This record gives sequence, C-alpha cells and structure tokens, in this order.
Amino acid sequence: MNNKSKIGASEFGALWVTYHKKTMILRFLEHFIHTSDNKKAKQLLTGLHGKLNSKVEEMKELIQKEGTVVPAAFSSEDINLDAPALFSEGFDIMFSRILKEISLGMYTLHIILSYRKDLIKLYKELSDLSQIYFAHFTEFLLEEGILQKPITVNLPKATSFVTDKSYLKGSHLFGEKRQLTVVEFGFLYHGIETNVIGMKLMDGFSQCAKDEEVKKYFLKGKELSKEMISETEKILLQNDIQPNIPTGGTTTNSSVAPFSDKLMMYCAYLLSNFSIGGEGFGTGFSMRRDLNLKFGIFGKDTYEYMREGVSIMISNGWLEEPPKMDV
Repeated sequence: MNNKSKIGASEFGALWVTYHKKTMILRFLEHFIHTSDNKKAKQLLTGLHGKLNSKVEEMKELIQKEGTVVPAAFSSEDINLDAPALFSEGFDIMFSRILKEISLGMYTLHIILSYRKDLIKLYKELSDLSQIYFAHFTEFLLEEGILQKPITVNLPKATSFVTDKSYLKGSHLFGEKRQLTVVEFGFLYHGIETNVIGMKLMDGFSQCAKDEEVKKYFLKGKELSKEMISETEKILLQNDIQPNIPTGGTTTNSSVAPFSDKLMMYCAYLLSNFSIGGEGFGTGFSMRRDLNLKFGIFGKDTYEYMREGVSIMISNGWLEEPPKMDV
C-alpha cells in the first residue's frame, strides 16, 4: 500500500496512543531538563527532547492530513516549569530509561498493526531512537553507580534437559524448592528494578497532587510497589540470592506540582499497563508454579489498581476517548 492510502483503523489507533505517550514524555523531559544539575544528564535529556519533539510534529501533520482532529493529549498546560525539582540524584535518567523501555515494547506492537509505508517508517525511526537513548541512559547510570548490574552465576559446561515433571512444581520430592533458572531470575530482578522507580514516582506524585482522591491513589500505588518489591525479595532470598537493588534517585521535599493531576494519572495508567504485561511474560516464561502464582497475584493487584485509576480519570474528565469504530 502506498502512503496516499487512507489510514486503517488499527493504524490510527496505534498512532493515537503513540501521540498521547510522546506528548506525556515531552512534558517529563521538560521538567527534568529545567531542574537537572548534572551537565551530561541535561545534554542527554535535551537531545532526546529535540528529536522526540520533531517526531510529535510529524505525527500531528500525519493526523491533520487525514482530515481529523489532533488528540488533546498533553501540552504546555500540563506542566509548570516554575516548579522546583520533584526528584533528584539521578531519578530523571532512571525514569527516562524506563520510559524508553516502555517505548521499545509499544513500537513493536504498533509496527505490526501498521501497513502503510510512512507509518512503518515512523515506528522504525522511533524504535531506533529509543534503542540509542536506552543505551545512553544505561551507560550513564552505570557510570554514576546508580544502576547495578545483576549478579553473575556459574555458567554450565554442558547442556541438560528436564526429565522429571516435578520440575514444574518448583520443588523436589521432599518439598525443597528447586533452584531458580537465570530466565526466571531475570523477570524477578526486572520487577524489583521497575517497582523501585514506581515507588519513588508515586511518592513524588502523592506529595504534590492537588486533588485529595488523586493523592490517596498515588499513596496506594506506592504501597503496592513496596509490597511487590518485598514479596520478590523474599523469593530471591529463599534461593540464597541477594539482589542488587538500584537506588533510582530520591524524592525531594517539594510540594509544588510540576505536572497536572491529569498527566500524573495518565502516567500511572501507562505504567500499570506496562507492569501487567511484564507479569504476563513472567508467568509465561517461568516454570515454577509458585512463581506463576506470584506473578498472577501481582498482575491481578496491578489490574485492579489500574481500573481504580481509570475511574478517577473518568470522574474528573481526564480520560480522552479513543476514536470509535464508525464504519
């Protein structure tokens, strides 16, 4: 199909979601750039902002050419550049790295929903940009000692195959838990890393949110992240593994909101959906039933939290409705 063909429903849905996510990320980057006291971090964030902003303008032009309204999404009305830093000590890069991680997953999904050459090209370019900056952010955080590499293990010298179905139970004949595999460990470790960031993000949001119900919602999200970190650490410690927990920066004592409640609620919604997807992958690639159960509980709790947030967004008129299937 050529670039002049009318945009398909799935293509426009993907573009609509991407526009919301990109405009949200731009607002975070603007606050981080304005408040960063690290020269290299500011350069990285400024470079990403410039490249993303041009892509947002490109998406806006694509939408306008289809003869439809550009989504409200997030604009200068959703940010207060006079607000002092809400986070410090590397949180800006740590959270930006998480946002690029989410972006990489979303672009993979959106590119398979697209058929037009210009849209496929857009997602490929956005994906390339995310890969570049994810690598830059990871390198920065490792150099600063903010992000820790996962522990190493004794690697096998020969291949082996599972011959006993009790392997799926996760325990041996006398109930002793079998060792975690490196695949299972990867999902557990990633869960801790992202929930540390989520916990601190919700903490910052809760102390500056204007609406009291929204403030309580963020505090609930903070406690949910803490619970998931604690439960995952227990599993690792039961396997004689002491995880390297990333520091992830800190929350300042500022109560001046740099973002609108609407933007912060959407961010919590986005992260919750990303977390639910992660729990699904963890369940699929883990072969210990106790881990399957734990990932399932995490997914259920996160889903319930996300749905509560959606209800708050609807009550306040903050949930922009996606275009209907009007055929």
